[in-house]
Amino acid sequence: MKRYRMLDGIRGFTLLGMMVYHLIWDLVYIFGWDITWYQTEVAYIWQQSICWTFILLSGFCFPLGKRKLKRGITIFMSGFLVTVITGIFMPRDQVVFGVLTLLGSCMLLMIPLGHLLKGRKPELGMIMAALLFVLFRNVNEGYGGFENWNFFVIPSSWYRNMFTAYLGFPYFGFMSSDYFSLVPWVFLFIFGYYLYFFIKGKNGLYYLEKGWSRYIEWIGRHSLIIYLLHQPVIMLALNLCYSLSSYFNRL
Repeated sequence: MKRYRMLDGIRGFTLLGMMVYHLIWDLVYIFGWDITWYQTEVAYIWQQSICWTFILLSGFCFPLGKRKLKRGITIFMSGFLVTVITGIFMPRDQVVFGVLTLLGSCMLLMIPLGHLLKGRKPELGMIMAALLFVLFRNVNEGYGGFENWNFFVIPSSWYRNMFTAYLGFPYFGFMSSDYFSLVPWVFLFIFGYYLYFFIKGKNGLYYLEKGWSRYIEWIGRHSLIIYLLHQPVIMLALNLCYSLSSYFNRL
């Protein structure tokens, strides 16, 4: 797989933002800090920008990979590992169908689907993927629509079990602290897929070879292992800080 420094830089920068976001999440929901700003629209936009970037970038990079099946299985099983570990150590905040499960699913799905999508006009593909994403962004809440706009109601009979939750139709009582269903996010992945061919067709891949910071690019190149380790490291550091604080307060 050819490495493009700008792509590694974007991935690394986004991963840093995600780690800061998760640090604040831990402080608010696990350690009980009252951070009012974290509940604002600005924080929500920040969180969404991180998610959108990861998923779109993953779709963009998909055509560049050579061992697509191996990569897809690795990412999917990493998501399963996160589900198991959080279920054991954080049962109230278990991750079910998180972002890694989504990305692995999209990669595996695109192996057969890519043969149908490849060769289509990238502009048309991006338009269709964007429209489908907007149309089904609110599917998890039972509506077809985008954010504050609901266009139609989806039948409640579609929201039945774990499989429908995986697809995008979570049953009543389904809980996950990091939920990314196949619909609508697969459409953002496909948008990134077509964006690659659009930029390639415009001879724009050359500009992606320029980098920002080799340190941030290094983070981007090792994003999977860093993603898997960042929460345990953050939790260990926070618990250590709280233990030391309690110890010195008793002196």
